[in-house]
Amino acid sequence: MRWLLFANNQSATDYLLTPLISETVIFKVKMQCFGRCITQPRSNLGRLRFFTRGYAQSSPAGPPAKPPPGSMKRMWKRLFGRYLLVTNTISSGLLMMLGDVVAQKIEMKRDGSKQRELDWYRLGCMTLVGISQGPLHHYLYLWMDRALPGTAIRTVLTKIGIDQFVISPIFITTYLYSAGILEGNSVRACTDEITDKFATIYVADWLVWPPTQFINFYWLSPKYRVLYINGITMLYNIFLCYIKHNDDLRIRFDKSDSATK
Repeated sequence: MRWLLFANNQSATDYLLTPLISETVIFKVKMQCFGRCITQPRSNLGRLRFFTRGYAQSSPAGPPAKPPPGSMKRMWKRLFGRYLLVTNTISSGLLMMLGDVVAQKIEMKRDGSKQRELDWYRLGCMTLVGISQGPLHHYLYLWMDRALPGTAIRTVLTKIGIDQFVISPIFITTYLYSAGILEGNSVRACTDEITDKFATIYVADWLVWPPTQFINFYWLSPKYRVLYINGITMLYNIFLCYIKHNDDLRIRFDKSDSATK
């Protein structure tokens, strides 16, 4: 009986001490190999690298390696340097698309429509319109910064005046024409729509864009102008898409015309 108890205690001791002894032996062997690699000639550096690499792989896995800090900065410089036109074009399309998504959701909620799916054809048309506006904004801002360099108040106000009296009417007209034609409307129908909705959009334009453009021209670097404008435009596009696809204005004008008759 004592012999069995001694055997059980011995096996329990072995069970507890075996992992510790194994780890100690492995550590001694590794330290001996490490010492040999250092004391022997440089030809053993390859073995040292293999040894340290194998030891690192056998160790418990740590947190995933982070990308080098310079890679994100390099990508950012490329997007807003060499590929600035591409960045401005794609961001214009994506933000126009997001604006139309929000506008469609608002229309569904307002009308109490049971339709839960988006109008993908309309969404694609608005995305193409945004893509077409990207290069226009890109080159217009490049021209203004070259023709009117600096951030003096007089220069900034001149740029805002050009934007409101020249660029804004062009943008509204091209927006309504291109969106209408892509949706299958005739040129005459697009012209009628511009006649009905231009004043409403232009008044809203004066409320939104002069303070926005003051920040743009006075504080921002030229390479971030289109991205900043696209960010504000995403919110403004909700209004544009809502006005573009809302016939209440036209019905209101028709009723007023019939009343005068």
